[in-house]
Amino acid sequence: MNTHIDIQQLKVWKGFMILSLVLLFVSGTLFAQKVWTLEDCIQQALENNIRIKQSKLDVSSGEVNMRESKFNLLPSLNASASHSYGWGRSIDLATYQYVDQQTQQSYFNISSDVTLFSGFQKMNTMKQRRAEYLAARYNSDKVSNDIALAVAGYYLQILFSQELVSNSRRQLEVTAQQVERTRKLVDAGTLAKGSLLEIQAQLANEEVNVVQAQNQLNLAYLDLLQLLELSSDNEISIDVPALKLPDTPSLLPVQNIYSTALGIMPEIKSAEYYTESSRNALAVAKGSRSPSLGLQGGFGTNYSDQILDITSGDVKPFDDQVRDNKSTTLAIRLNIPIFNGYQINSYINRSRINLENANYNLDLARNTLRKGIESAYSDALAAYASYTARQKSLSSLRESFKYTEEKFNVGMVNAIDYNVAKNQLSRAESDLLSGKYDYIFKLKILDFYLGRTISLNDLTEN
Repeated sequence: MNTHIDIQQLKVWKGFMILSLVLLFVSGTLFAQKVWTLEDCIQQALENNIRIKQSKLDVSSGEVNMRESKFNLLPSLNASASHSYGWGRSIDLATYQYVDQQTQQSYFNISSDVTLFSGFQKMNTMKQRRAEYLAARYNSDKVSNDIALAVAGYYLQILFSQELVSNSRRQLEVTAQQVERTRKLVDAGTLAKGSLLEIQAQLANEEVNVVQAQNQLNLAYLDLLQLLELSSDNEISIDVPALKLPDTPSLLPVQNIYSTALGIMPEIKSAEYYTESSRNALAVAKGSRSPSLGLQGGFGTNYSDQILDITSGDVKPFDDQVRDNKSTTLAIRLNIPIFNGYQINSYINRSRINLENANYNLDLARNTLRKGIESAYSDALAAYASYTARQKSLSSLRESFKYTEEKFNVGMVNAIDYNVAKNQLSRAESDLLSGKYDYIFKLKILDFYLGRTISLNDLTEN
């Protein structure tokens, strides 16, 4: 009977293990089969990139500092207690005469302190910490924007490399077919054997081109994986949209793009809040010259085994001593700074310098943004002009190569001229691909400055 139960349990465990392995295989297969869009890659980077996580820690730290500055406006409240033992010569608290014996004493105290006025330093510190917190938030947004733009660049690099691999392989197939045709022509005596050797050398060079193109594609994938914080053993497949470039670039004027970007770019907001923080820091420093007024209060009591009850002559009970020894204090504290070794003046001067530097940083951020937009705008126009010129060049070179290939097949052109024409065609195809994706990336940069979501949907054929 027990043997039957063991066999049944073994079957159940075996089935469970098989099911677990199947689920593990299916989950791994689903991950490998997932096709990553540009939006998927950007989202993965925003959630996992270490630089973004570090920038969010800076935001959390700024939030802690801001909260601390708010609570610093409240009164402080502290309590203390102590109990001590003594041996040797001491004052008898009952007779106020020296005695030589063991003693015990306890002290209890609660106190509060509040600043009534200090040149508005605490208020200005709170404003300073709030500005620093907001600056950190916008700086984190800038890091996220930079990462998203970098992901888009690597994504487009993969698309470019994939097309480059396809073109290289297609060129290799064409040359391989030409080798066979040339061999037949050499065997028939139409061409010299040197022509076959030249074409075979061209085939070997194009095999190298395929290897180099594939390596470039692998490196592009590796760059993207590293930015997404995925290990290199993750094999991902990205979506390859059918991109259609606009016939003519439809770009807003540079000033319009700059005006829009000036109001939404996080690096500008961050610089503005850092300037505000420096302005509040200067106000805090100036507040150091002001007199400060504070209020202190305390309540305490104590117990000693040297205090005797007058009636019984024994040590007065603890509860009675605590009740009878109560004391309350209330004090107003006024501090007037007169001379502090030029420290306050130095503090104010440093704060004033920091504010001036923050203003310069804000101007620099605005100038950098403007220059970036102007460069991106010019680059986009140049990329479009280059792309259209390369289209025309490629069309002409295709016709030229077709004509050269026909003459080579009948022995009217030698293999060297054939290879030169083919290499020119191959370079033109590569240049066109490079121009295509360079133009797309420049358009995405301008979209980025306009606050648009980084996506390829607007260039996708329906």
